[in-house]
Amino acid sequence: MNYIGSKKKLINFIKETLRDVVGANLNDTVFCDLFAGSGVVGAAFKTEVAKVISNDVEYFSYVLNRHCIGNTTPLYAEDLFEELNALEGTEGFVFQHYCKHRDNTREYFSADNGRKIDAMRQKIGQYYDEQRIDENCFFYLLASLIQSCDKVANTASVYGAYLKTLKHQAKKPIVLEPMPYELSVQDHCVYHQNASELITRISGDILYLDPPYNVRQYGADYHLLNTIAHYDTFQPQGKTGRRDYYRSVFCKKRDAASALEHLVQKAAFRYLVMSYNSDGILSSNEIETMMKPYGTYRVVATEHKCFGRKKEERSTIEYLHILEKRNS
Repeated sequence: MNYIGSKKKLINFIKETLRDVVGANLNDTVFCDLFAGSGVVGAAFKTEVAKVISNDVEYFSYVLNRHCIGNTTPLYAEDLFEELNALEGTEGFVFQHYCKHRDNTREYFSADNGRKIDAMRQKIGQYYDEQRIDENCFFYLLASLIQSCDKVANTASVYGAYLKTLKHQAKKPIVLEPMPYELSVQDHCVYHQNASELITRISGDILYLDPPYNVRQYGADYHLLNTIAHYDTFQPQGKTGRRDYYRSVFCKKRDAASALEHLVQKAAFRYLVMSYNSDGILSSNEIETMMKPYGTYRVVATEHKCFGRKKEERSTIEYLHILEKRNS
């Protein structure tokens, strides 16, 4: 799915760096992805480490990770995907507030897709309430729905606003497609908690940090995916129909440094590896100065192509700040 700051294109860089620091064989290590986002980093290590600990404070991210990291055995749900795709649409919460019609001007989805999203989300909840599916299958279906919704959303990648007219992709009918995941003999843990609080209760070998690096709040940019994930009732706010959302201290210049130091100080992990962008609100010098007192520090970097606001291709520098903590 489209995700701000996705590390999908940087997985090889991250893996090579970790192996250089920790060693080529990670089989006995516990790897924690504390700001898991779409789950691509945790998924890349799922079958290569003894255990993945995955966490994100955003509920839609938790749903994605609960499936792609938490599910480890085969899930047989082909008949349910067929049933869900065959449903007639219904005018539920998504249609009423996020599709264009007589009583609403927001157009995050086409009206037909909004009705279908409502029908499928309601039915997934019904399957679980009636115990037709277990928790693993519930998150499988819900993660697949979130990913499928994102493919037909009438947005410029994020949900801070919708486009004035339906784009070509948004006109296509939504199709619920299974979200892939790796089978695994290992058991993994997936959390939906504040990183600053969870860090005091977990331990392991490698702590991977990918905190927000600028002022954009993920809860605002992905509010509609959280709404589909929760499927609760509230009064949408303003022109964009936002819900109340979590505001991360890592998005605030005055708080980000102290919040990061809290993680470093409390981390019961030997190795800390943090991704941070050259466009970040903290400079590399600030991060180095903060980390160095806690152990052996170094930094590696790679040029990374990304997209600007108008989708022009540009380059930025992706840093991996590496700390081997002493006395850990």
